[in-house]
Amino acid sequence: MTDGMDCTDYSVLMSVYEKEDASNLAQSMESIFFQTVPANDFVLVCDGPLTPALEEVIRDYSFRYPDILHVVRLSENRGLGEALNAGLTHCRNELVARMDSDDWSYPDRCEKQLRMFSRYPDADIVSGAIEEFTEDPDVITGIRSLPPDPIAIRRFSRKRNPFNHPAVMFRKKAVTDAGGYNERFHLFEDYYLWIRMLQNDCKGYNITSPVLKMRTSEEQMLRRGGWRYTKEMLAFHRWILRTHWSKPLDYLTGALPHAVVCLLPNRLRLKVYRMLR
Repeated sequence: MTDGMDCTDYSVLMSVYEKEDASNLAQSMESIFFQTVPANDFVLVCDGPLTPALEEVIRDYSFRYPDILHVVRLSENRGLGEALNAGLTHCRNELVARMDSDDWSYPDRCEKQLRMFSRYPDADIVSGAIEEFTEDPDVITGIRSLPPDPIAIRRFSRKRNPFNHPAVMFRKKAVTDAGGYNERFHLFEDYYLWIRMLQNDCKGYNITSPVLKMRTSEEQMLRRGGWRYTKEMLAFHRWILRTHWSKPLDYLTGALPHAVVCLLPNRLRLKVYRMLR
């Protein structure tokens, strides 16, 4: 799926809401503006009213980068999926790099991803390994690495999320053709999108070296458990099974063991997640 586009032009898509920390937002935006291959379009979606501190950060960067930063405001908080869909319509380029408002991209992250799109003209989505941290970005608590090539990614996707969402760069058309972000499986909206893209014969690649540092916490890991999370996770994997993307063995060896981990007591589940990191 190549259209002869310039593989140096790309947009950045970020959403922020009122509970984000202003200093985290500033660090995240700074890491994008200092990429070795800079973006010529940065779409920031304000998902509902923001705090004065967040507004101050946005005013500062709007003054410094008036031709690059484009702020889209939603009157009320709609959630990440709807905010990203709204922002995607404002992205000026076919290639779009996702960025969360509390993460930190390596300076050459986007250069590496653009190089992958040039090397593999059939690529529709490129992500990469990410390093996790809690407070200090220099203290890494875990690494999420994923399969690198389309065949391994498709196989892996039958059981687990095949891309690190905070570090993806994708073709805008491939996302919109798959229906964009969808809240049907609210807790798995990115995974749901990737499967629909792969079902459309989209090709994905993962860079094996870390391209981004992702802020995480024990609270976030604890939210990946309990009855509500488990029920939605199993419902999502049953949908994958019904669409014949996965097989019964994938469900038995992937979703069901995951459900057991989700229902463990908090302290034990944290230990399992730490081991997996």
